[in-house]
Amino acid sequence: MKITVLLGGASSERDVSMASGLRIADALRSKGHAVTLVDPAKGPIDAKAERELRERGVKTAPPALEEVQALTILPALTQLPEVAGADVVFLALHGGQGEDGTIQAILDMAGIRYTGSGHLASALAMDKELSKIVLRAAGVGTPDWLMAPATSEEVSAKLGLPVVVKPSKEGSSVGLTVVKKIEDLAPAIDEAFRHDDEVMIEKFIPGRELTVGMLGDEPLPVGEIIPKHEIYDYECKYTAGMAEEVFPADIPEAVAEDAQRQARLACRALKLGGCPRVDFRMAADGSLYCLEVNTLPGMTELSLIPQAAAAVGISFPDFCERIVMLAAER
Repeated sequence: MKITVLLGGASSERDVSMASGLRIADALRSKGHAVTLVDPAKGPIDAKAERELRERGVKTAPPALEEVQALTILPALTQLPEVAGADVVFLALHGGQGEDGTIQAILDMAGIRYTGSGHLASALAMDKELSKIVLRAAGVGTPDWLMAPATSEEVSAKLGLPVVVKPSKEGSSVGLTVVKKIEDLAPAIDEAFRHDDEVMIEKFIPGRELTVGMLGDEPLPVGEIIPKHEIYDYECKYTAGMAEEVFPADIPEAVAEDAQRQARLACRALKLGGCPRVDFRMAADGSLYCLEVNTLPGMTELSLIPQAAAAVGISFPDFCERIVMLAAER
């Protein structure tokens, strides 16, 4: 098949997307597919540029906000021969317009098949407040929250401390702060507003970090993330040795089954496809709280969902090819 991988894009997760896309390209080429690379913010990537990207790797911090804000999606993206002529476009984009439904809507209008979820589902899952409303209605547990602006009195009364302050439509923990003292609330909100025009203040759930990847409608083994930092932040996610990932997680079977059940329920409620990933906190009593749903999770060597697939004997090339087939059959 002729497959075009979209990678990079115009978001704070641009570097991670590059790493995901290059690894996906290698995997699909090993299965005999003709793969080309396109950065939707800059255009096709030739062999020389691809080599340079491989040498650069993923940095321990996201790109500068000013650098990201200077990028935009190419208005004629679907007119590029590499995109228009592809049998399937593999979306290796994370965050921003690559994951919020914008590019999905553009591809839909051009009649181009692509991996992952549709434009409405992508937009819904990317908006943290709207997705939590849908999840609660579907019976999926999620922490209490408020949206900024909110006074310190409101936060203390409804949520207590600590709380997690985060941009409503960002990923990879960019702009996220755990607030333990009420005087730190306002600066945390200001920082989150630098990355988005909506900010969520969420009750912090102490406990273990669990994740469930999906392949179509089937849940993969539950994994546990044990970060070196208090939270699974950008550095822990993309720096070797900064987190331990255990697949399958060492948790009671009943909890694992409940996590898989809730992950499937969440993805059905949000109308997701492809290989989404659902992240949970498990409280001391075994209760599960869904933190967020990622429609296009990372596919780097350190990423979680490829590890979940490997735990059931699915190699990375086979995993990528299955994702392509889900898109081709849609």
